[in-house]
Amino acid sequence: MTEKQRWTADLIPDQTGRVFVVTGANSGLGLATTRELARRGGRVILAVRDEEKGRRAAEALGADARLLDVRPLDLADLDSVRAFADRLRAEHPRLDVLVNNAGVMAPPRTLSAQGHELQFATNHLGHFALTGLLLDLLAAGTDPRVVTVSSINHRQGSLRFDDPNGERGYAPMTYYNQSKFANAVFGKELHRRLTATASPVRSVLAHPGYTATSLQTKDTSGLAKLFFGRIGNPLLAQRPERGALPQLYAATDPSVAGGEFIGPDGMGELRGAPTRVRLSDAAADPATGRRLWELSEGLTEVRYV
Repeated sequence: MTEKQRWTADLIPDQTGRVFVVTGANSGLGLATTRELARRGGRVILAVRDEEKGRRAAEALGADARLLDVRPLDLADLDSVRAFADRLRAEHPRLDVLVNNAGVMAPPRTLSAQGHELQFATNHLGHFALTGLLLDLLAAGTDPRVVTVSSINHRQGSLRFDDPNGERGYAPMTYYNQSKFANAVFGKELHRRLTATASPVRSVLAHPGYTATSLQTKDTSGLAKLFFGRIGNPLLAQRPERGALPQLYAATDPSVAGGEFIGPDGMGELRGAPTRVRLSDAAADPATGRRLWELSEGLTEVRYV
């Protein structure tokens, strides 16, 4: 995209008849994504941890009620992920796009229902399991895609295979960066595996740059919460409507290819219009992808066919 062709939500093609799942759809990037997809005629299933908040968010959008469907999903709880997928499979013969958007950031060390570190469980394992459980519905879709939302922080992250749950030393931002690195590794490895099986599903990665959402302040602890709440978000960050553009582009633009990474085109990829950006060499490493895949299958008991 050139400067004269900078992409905006007004360029989203007509989405009438298409079915989307957006995780974390009741606020921030997820809500902004839901709004634009519904505005273009897409039917959006809002996958949310708090169903009442999801209903209020859906009502506030003012979209045709037939286009929005709120469903409970706690990505940190693999039982909830399976229940969500089972219900969706019972009610829908196909799914066109899954947007793996939801996340938590830098909370005090907390374990999920299955005993996994909360950020790794929510940001990566829940989405890994959800994608695997819905992959056959996606394969039946039209121009089907999985959009996994990572972060510029993936470039600061690594996978602590010997201590994924922070038992021997937990630092909130270190483990947030691990989860975002895992998102990037997963999206790229998923692309490899889909390509190898000639699947019609495309795996695309996106990141929002620096965007002001409740992610940075709701669960965040310590100095990170102070910085984001008092300085970063009010003064430096862009609005969710702008931050959601890369994932909207990844989900809807006909030119997007599997394996691509979409982020803002501005300085440092902090803000701007969607463009193709570089995945870190570490995240693109096939050996790391295979290792994370094996770990994730073992922890979730979800195996892709």
